[in-house]
This record gives sequence, structure tokens and C-alpha cells, in this order.
Amino acid sequence: MIPESCVYYGILTFSWIEFLWEQYLTLRQRRVYKTTEQVPEKLTDVLNVETFEKAKAYGIDKNSFSITEEWFNMLISTAFICLNGYTLIWNSSKYCLAETSYKDNEIMISCVFILIMNTISVVTSLPVSIYSTFVIEEKHGFNKQTVGFFTKDKIKNFILVQAITIPITAATIGIVKWGGRYFFIYLWVFCLVTTLLFMTIYPEFIAPLFDKYTLLPDGNLKTKIEELAKQVKFPLFKIYIVEGSKRSAHSNAYFYGFFNNKRIVLYDTLLKESKDTKDDKKLEDDKKPLIDNEVEEDKKEIIKNDNEQIEEKGKGMNDEEILAVLCHELGHWKLNHVLFNIVIMQVNLFIMLFFFGWLYDNSMLYRAFGFYESVHPVIVGLAIIFQYVFSPYNTVITFAMTTLSRQFEFQADAFAKKLGKAKALESGLIRLNNENLGFPIYDKLYSAWHHTHPQLLERLEVISKGE
Repeated sequence: MIPESCVYYGILTFSWIEFLWEQYLTLRQRRVYKTTEQVPEKLTDVLNVETFEKAKAYGIDKNSFSITEEWFNMLISTAFICLNGYTLIWNSSKYCLAETSYKDNEIMISCVFILIMNTISVVTSLPVSIYSTFVIEEKHGFNKQTVGFFTKDKIKNFILVQAITIPITAATIGIVKWGGRYFFIYLWVFCLVTTLLFMTIYPEFIAPLFDKYTLLPDGNLKTKIEELAKQVKFPLFKIYIVEGSKRSAHSNAYFYGFFNNKRIVLYDTLLKESKDTKDDKKLEDDKKPLIDNEVEEDKKEIIKNDNEQIEEKGKGMNDEEILAVLCHELGHWKLNHVLFNIVIMQVNLFIMLFFFGWLYDNSMLYRAFGFYESVHPVIVGLAIIFQYVFSPYNTVITFAMTTLSRQFEFQADAFAKKLGKAKALESGLIRLNNENLGFPIYDKLYSAWHHTHPQLLERLEVISKGE
């Protein structure tokens, strides 16, 4: 039998190897930021020097912050293992229930354990989140959150996480205790049903708790989207605009839903205010009567502020670019990428649960993390096995899925190209990249390891082939 000390040092060693590998890749990308001085030749007509320099500065700041964040998280993780963190928190959970009738109830102790773990996670991640939002994103013009909005967001998120994870934890432990030798099959079915249920209720009931969703008003864009959906036989039910501009200036679009109830969601930052809207607003202001010189000056100031807001909103895409991006997203649906990912995820989960069923009651694993008693808490076994024992396997699977995702992106681009959206997709991708201050050049190894989407130049090159 392998002694627990080998397991302990093996887990620590792999954690640090993986961490140092990530640091190496991050530093490779940092060198790209530092040494790239000119706009790539293929982008000279669409990416001005000012935007290029802003993207470079944004990339360097994020890169520096990433290095600090990774060291911070790694040191906390190492300290947690060395100090037998799971044992301390489990004993603290038992202490919380010591004076109640649930003092020996593993399910209740596990629920308290999860609550403490989630609280620690929030506390340790809060400084990172604050700095990222109010320093990095604020500095580069992306943060739109106030301190109050940020605080309420965090509180709502914390409450929601507990409302979801605690019942799931109780159900998981109940299934393990009840399911006998083949509990992993029942647990997998439970996870599958829970995943599908969450995919259904999240966009309908949970996401609106954080952002405002409104129906896209009737107009040219809505008509074109509906025509595109009919063309590819996408069962479109509704089109929403999400008010993401209160949170960030970044843009996005996606679809969700099962069967014939699919919705398309556009971020308001993606939309460009039309010229007609601007002209109508100006005409309305011009019709207002003037009372005296003071009112005239106030009116000019109001018009100036309105025009600044319009200019800010005008950073989005035109209709054809939006349609091209949506065509790409619908390509994922048409080519069954979403279904394929769900199948892979569930097969992978079944494999992991199978091996968990084989390993979870192994005394050696528990002793390696400070559990020398005969009690082997299921929730601790889940944490140890899924986070540490499966770490090498997870690393390989994550890289494989990243590689597959990049291929899916190329396929979705090809789908949009077949529908005659090549030029609009190119300009839309360029606009998205520029407005989100995406740096156009990445180290190949860093990109292959981290990017689920190919970098801009790769996509433009593939799209332009055969034109």
C-alpha cells in the first residue's frame, strides 16, 4: 500500500508543477506584450496605433495582475493543505452542531462544512475581485459598477450559491449513503438531471436577479434576426437585450433554451444607436422653446451630455455585424456543438464518479489530509478526489476540451461564411476585439493552453481563405 506521506507530497508536488507551468506560460505572453511594438500588417487598416497601445497596456496590466493572483491563490492552497484545512473545517462544522440533535448527522455537518468553505472562498477572493473591478477594469474604461452595485451583487451571489450548493450537497451525500455499491450510477443520474434543470432555470429565473432583460423592440434588426433564424431553421421564441452596460463595457451575445423555446440574448453594449435615433433626438431638442440666455446655456449643456451618451452607445456593432456574430452562434447549434459538449461533460462525469466510488472510502487519502479517525466524510472525499487526485486527469481533459473548442469556433465561422456573412463577420470580430481592447498577438503555446477561441488573426486568416 502507498503510504499517505507519498500521497501528500505527490499532491503538493503536482500542484506546484502545474502552477509553475502556468507561470511560465504567463511570462511567455508577457514577453509578447513587451516586445511587440507595431500593429500587425494584416490589421493596419482596421486597428489604429492608439487602440493598439491601449490594448497592449490593458494586456500588460492583466498579465501582471494574473501573476500576483496566481501566487496568492497558490500560497493559500498550499497553506490549506499543510495546515490540514479540511480537518479543521470539518471539526469546526461538528462544533457548530455540538449542542444540537444533529451533532452526529453527517449530512447536516456537511452542509455547515460547505457553508464555511464557501464563506472562506468569498473572503479570500474578495480582494482579488475588488482590485480587478475597481482598479484594472476601471483604469481601462470597462468597469461600470458602483461600490453599492458591486456589494449588492456579491451579497445576492453569496445567498444564491448557498441556496443551490447546500441542498445539492445534502442530496449527494444521501445518494452515496443510500445507493450502495452502485451509488455512482444514481449520483450521475442526479447530476445529469440537476445540470439540465439548472440550464433551464438559470437564464429564466436566476440571471434576471443580476441583470435586466427586456425584449428587443420591433424594428429592422429584430426582423433580420427572425429571418436568419428561419433560414437556418432555428426555433426562435424570443429575443432579449440584457442591460450589461451597468456592469461592464464588454460585449457578448448568446442563445439558450431547449427544443422549440430558444432565446437569443444580445448585450446592450453590442448594439449601435442608429443615426435616425440621433436625428430624431436632436429634432426634438430643437423644437423646445427658449426662455432666456440662462436656459439656453442649460439646454446646450444637456444636449452636450446627451450627445456624449449617444457617442458612447455608438461603439457597438451595425446590424450586419450583429447578424454575422449571431450566425456564428447559430452555427454552434446547427452543428450540434452544444449537444456534443454536454455529452462529453456527462461521459467525463460518469468516469470520475466511477473512480470516486472506488476511492472515496480509502483511509490512506483521508490520513494524507489529517483525518486519522475511522470516519470518512463523503464531502471531504469528494473535495480531495475531485480537486487533487483527479488533478492530472483534469489538466489533460481541460487541454483537450480547449483544443476541441477552438475547432468548433472555426467550424462556426465556416457556417457563417457559407451563409454569405464572411465580410460582416470579419468586421464584427475586429470591432469586438478593438472595443474590448483585445491584443491581436499571442504566444502560440500560451494561446493553445488557455484560449478556447482562436486569436483574431487566426480566425481572419481562415475566414478569408477561398474568397
